[in-house]
Amino acid sequence: MFKKILVANRGEIALRIQRACRELGIKAVMVYSEADREAKYVKLAEEAVCIGPASSALSYLNMPAIISAAEVTDAEAIHPGYGFLSENADFAERVEKSGFQFIGPTPESIRIMGDKVSAKQAMIRAGVPCVPGSEGELPDDPAAIRRIAKTVGYPVIIKAAGGGGGRGMRVVHTEAALINAVQMTKAEAGAAFGNPAVYMEKFLQNPRHVEIQIIADKHKNGVYLGERDCSMQRRHQKVLEESPAPGINRKLIERIGERCVAACKKIGYRGAGTFEFLYEDGEFYFIEMNTRVQVEHPVTEMVTGVDIVKTQIMVAAGEKLPFTQRDIVMRGHAIECRVNAEDPYKFTPSPGRISMWHAPGGPGVRVDSHVYTNYFVPPNYDSMIGKIIVHGDTREQAMARMRTALAETVVEGINTNIPLHRELMVDAKFMAGGTNIHYLEHWLEQHKR
Repeated sequence: MFKKILVANRGEIALRIQRACRELGIKAVMVYSEADREAKYVKLAEEAVCIGPASSALSYLNMPAIISAAEVTDAEAIHPGYGFLSENADFAERVEKSGFQFIGPTPESIRIMGDKVSAKQAMIRAGVPCVPGSEGELPDDPAAIRRIAKTVGYPVIIKAAGGGGGRGMRVVHTEAALINAVQMTKAEAGAAFGNPAVYMEKFLQNPRHVEIQIIADKHKNGVYLGERDCSMQRRHQKVLEESPAPGINRKLIERIGERCVAACKKIGYRGAGTFEFLYEDGEFYFIEMNTRVQVEHPVTEMVTGVDIVKTQIMVAAGEKLPFTQRDIVMRGHAIECRVNAEDPYKFTPSPGRISMWHAPGGPGVRVDSHVYTNYFVPPNYDSMIGKIIVHGDTREQAMARMRTALAETVVEGINTNIPLHRELMVDAKFMAGGTNIHYLEHWLEQHKR
């Protein structure tokens, strides 16, 4: 086991990894930008290193600064968390070439799964169902592009091969709009991701977003940890998540989970990862794989009892998974609400000083947050300041606990999206379960403030 790990991230995930290290008896080195000097995990750190100014390009995305911080503190491994450099194959390669263990998949796995075209081809080979579409990158020939679209059937969606986070995609309803949409997406993809390649998929009209959590070790052992429903989203950004997904047959989940594990073994995957699917009319369609820990990993931890972050660290250290598929039992239901520093209905960011922070408590309630009373939320990063997670024996009990937890939560001095979560928790369609990925945007349109 490692003696010291450098945590190359910020916010609630940095604190989450710091806690996992403490449980395992590992020293955690925390890095921070000048804007995060007052963060809770920096104050709690045994060792902390400033890696640059507030700009993430000069700090959390600064590979030489992070690697030199690991060198000067004698860390043995680097945990990238999520976002920033967590899915950057070049960073993983530089970490390992510098003599540190990257707590995540191999650079090769990140490259295969990070490019949406090669990921889809790998999944087809492994027998994982995919959305109908182009077999690979779209050609330059407009006539060939039109032929592919005709075969797939309108509407289609053009996606950037190197895209992610809901960016680099465009829906096309008619042949007349097709070529212009492809060219615009290519230009955007080249500018945003340094990779102008795009591909085409059938645009599913009313799917749900359901994902399968897997974890694998270096010894060809792998398990899936059930599924999460992440359909409640705005502009492709998740707002709340739950596990298990309401109303989906368990046998179907088992079948798709087993295929995901088989795919991991086929590509030699190690560490935690998430297969993301669109689910419509009883069918799963693979869309992408996230080769890192997810923001919503706590709901899976609550229903399976597996500590995903600790397990990530253990398998990176070369240990075998401490459980088999037979040991994984889903118990009860969990829901997570992401707490963002933003206007709850206009979604404009609301950085600033928190004059009062009171977190909820009680049975089955967990809060993952790095903020505290008098903490200043910097304007430089993502607006998420924490997550409220609840667990109950049933979905109904979990929803009741979340309503209580949201009612107890006090955040003063800035705006947050807690009022939106309170409304969603009493929304009849959400309470019934099984809303699709467009539901929240339609809901917001009807409830304009």
